[in-house]
Amino acid sequence: MRTGGATKEVDDEQTQADRWAEWDVAHCWHPFTPHGGWTDPLLLAGGEGAWLIDAGGRRYLDGNSSIWTNLHGHRHPRLDAAVNAQLARVAHTSFLGYAHPPAAELAKRLVDLVPGGGLERVFFSDDGSTAVEVAVKMAIQFRQQTGQEKRTGFIAFENAYHGDTMGASSLGGVSRFFERFRAFGMPVTHVAGMEDLRRLPDAQVRETAAVAIEPLVQGVNEVRVWPAGMLRELRAWCDEAGVQLILDEVLTGFGRTGRMFACEHEAVTPDYLCLAKGLTGGYLPLAATMTTREVFEAFLGGPEKAFYYGHSYTANQLGCAAALASLDVFAEEGVLARLPRKIDALRDGLAQLAHPAVHEVRQCGLIAGVELRQPDGERFPAEERVGERVCRAAREHALLTRPIRDTIVVMPPLCVTEEEIAMVVDAVGKAIAAACK
Repeated sequence: MRTGGATKEVDDEQTQADRWAEWDVAHCWHPFTPHGGWTDPLLLAGGEGAWLIDAGGRRYLDGNSSIWTNLHGHRHPRLDAAVNAQLARVAHTSFLGYAHPPAAELAKRLVDLVPGGGLERVFFSDDGSTAVEVAVKMAIQFRQQTGQEKRTGFIAFENAYHGDTMGASSLGGVSRFFERFRAFGMPVTHVAGMEDLRRLPDAQVRETAAVAIEPLVQGVNEVRVWPAGMLRELRAWCDEAGVQLILDEVLTGFGRTGRMFACEHEAVTPDYLCLAKGLTGGYLPLAATMTTREVFEAFLGGPEKAFYYGHSYTANQLGCAAALASLDVFAEEGVLARLPRKIDALRDGLAQLAHPAVHEVRQCGLIAGVELRQPDGERFPAEERVGERVCRAAREHALLTRPIRDTIVVMPPLCVTEEEIAMVVDAVGKAIAAACK
C-alpha cells in the first residue's frame, strides 16, 4: 500500500504534467503539426539508450531516432561526459574570425573520415537546412568568381526534401512544403531520374550551377530507395557536364545506411557534402558543409570574395564536443561493424508483416518505411490519416514513431539491439492491425 506522502508526490507530479500539457496547447507552435484539435501532447521528459520516457514515467522505444538524429542512444555516458567537460570550459564563442580547439579538431577528423580525400574544407552551421543553404550559396558565388556568371540554375529530384530555408526548400520537390513560396525561391528544375536528366537541353545544362540529391534513399518521399549504381551515374554526368554535385547526407550520414556515409557505397565524392542530424549523435544542433580545395580557393582574396554567410551559433563549442565524442563512440564501440546483423534483423522482421494494408516495405540500412494502402492497392483517403492512427496505436505497444503520409517510418538509433528491433516490428504489426481493421 502506498503511503499518503507517496500518493501526494505522484499526484503533484501528475498535476505538474497536466500543467505543462496545458501550457503547450495554449502557447507552443509545433513544426509540421496540424494544430486543429491539438489537445493531448505527449510530454517527453527523459531518455535512456534507445528509449524515451514521458512525464508520467512510461517508456517508449525511440522508433524514429527523435526525428532521425539520435545515433548512440540517449544519455550515452561518453557524450554526456564530453558535453559536461566542454561546459566546464566554455559553452560558446564566436566563430566569425575566431577559432577554437573543438572546431579545429572536428574539421580535421571529418576531412580524414571522408573516403577519397577530395573534401578539404568544412563550413559549420546549425542544421540540415542551413548545411544545404550553404552549399547552394557557395555554388552560386563560386560560379560568379570563376567567370561562369550564367550558371545560376539548379537541378534536383522530384519529391526530394532538402530543408526549409528558402534556398534549400527551393530544391525540394514536395509541393506541400514549398509550393506557396515557389515564386520566391531559387531557379530549380526537377527531374524524376537519370533519363530525365540526360534529356535536358544542352543550353539549360550549360546554365546549371549544381545538382542536388539525397544519396541512396529519399527520406521524406516515404523512404524511396534509388536504383543501385544511380549515384555513380550522376557523378559521371556531372563531370561530363561541368555541373557540381551536392550530396545531402543530413539523413543518410553517420551510419544510417550501414556505412559512415551513403556515398561510400558507390565510391562517389561530391563537390559539397551536407551533414547534420547525426553529426552530434543527436545531442545538439550542428551542421557541416564540406567542400573541395578548388571551391575554397575561388573565395580567396579581398573582402569582395569572402563568403558572407554565417550564424551566431556557428561551430558552437558544445556541439563540436558532442560531435567529437560521437566519432569516438563509432571507433571505440565498433558501431559500424555491428550494423549488418541489425540491418538483417530489421529486414527479416519487416518481411514477416502480414496484413492486407501493408502495400510495400522499403529499406536502406537501418532506414525503413512500411507503406500502407487499401487492399486494392489504392491509397487511403487523406482525411482518414491512417498513418497517424497507426503511430498513435503504436504508443500502446511502447513504440514512438511518426508517419510520412501513410508510410510508417522505422528508424531506430544505431545502438538498438536485435531484441529491441523485434519489439519494434511486433509493435508496428499490432498497431497496423488495430488501426486498419
